[in-house]
Amino acid sequence: MSLTIVPDKDLSGANTLGLPCLAERFAVAENHDALGEAIRRAADHGWPLTVLGGGSNLILPERLPGLVLQPAMNAWWLEERGEAPRAHVEAGMVWHDLVMTLASRGLWGIENLALIPGHCGAAPIQNIGAYGVELGDVLEAVHLIHLDDGREAALSAADCRLGYRDSIFKRTLKDRVVITRLVLRLSRLPQPRLGYGDLASRVGSDPTALEVAEAVCAIRREKLPDPAVLGNAGSFFKNPLVDAIKARGLLADHPDLPHFAQADGRVKLAAGWLIDRCGLKGWRRGHFGVHDRQALVLVHFGGGNATELLAFADEVAANVWSRFGVMLAREPRLAGT
Repeated sequence: MSLTIVPDKDLSGANTLGLPCLAERFAVAENHDALGEAIRRAADHGWPLTVLGGGSNLILPERLPGLVLQPAMNAWWLEERGEAPRAHVEAGMVWHDLVMTLASRGLWGIENLALIPGHCGAAPIQNIGAYGVELGDVLEAVHLIHLDDGREAALSAADCRLGYRDSIFKRTLKDRVVITRLVLRLSRLPQPRLGYGDLASRVGSDPTALEVAEAVCAIRREKLPDPAVLGNAGSFFKNPLVDAIKARGLLADHPDLPHFAQADGRVKLAAGWLIDRCGLKGWRRGHFGVHDRQALVLVHFGGGNATELLAFADEVAANVWSRFGVMLAREPRLAGT
């Protein structure tokens, strides 16, 4: 087993925003042993450790000290349980590849999450979601390694404390563990969830899981820019949650505001609509802009850095606050903080 640590690694091509970033040290863990070795070496030398997946929901600073570690274990297998098999998926597998592979085999559960960029290991951190489905709907367990002592453990979905774009991995376990494997509950019985947007109109009355996944891909490609062409991190802001009184006031003035009642009495608002109504769709300043087809997406035209991006995002959020009195929170994580 050999772990290669590369000094001064350029990560500008390793994040979908295309931000310039130099890692002081960088290593790829091709297997479980290499992952453990990287964790031990970082601990022995006192190096800060940053785990990098597909770089799709991450803002990279211009320099990352210590060791940047990219898990690359990408095997997956099925645990047969009749009509409800479990998929065991290693952290380095590309999420979209997993979705399409399972859907093509007639396995239901994550087809609505097609074309979300990134690796599987990052999925529970953000509790990724789209088109009426969240990872938490199918997640059974997360396997991980604790950084302080190398201890391996498994958390149930309840232990992960999943919320809207939130989890324990953003809170008490932030920078304290490395996720190695997910266990997902699937179904061989058709379970199409088509209530979001125009998804139902894109498929027939009895769609396959693959047809649903392909329809989701088509919708996303129409609305969202390809990170390989125009740097972006997908949805940059979370859809804000407000109390019922605030929501009633906003709807009295803006009856066409998309809103979704929550079980706890709060109301989720559409951040993209709020940004659009501020006249910011297509707005550009310097190296960054608001996408001209989806106001929830901030795009990087090249030549910018994380500091400029965060200042631009703050200005967008300030416009929304000034007009609607609603605070927008950033969705991508800032590495190294």
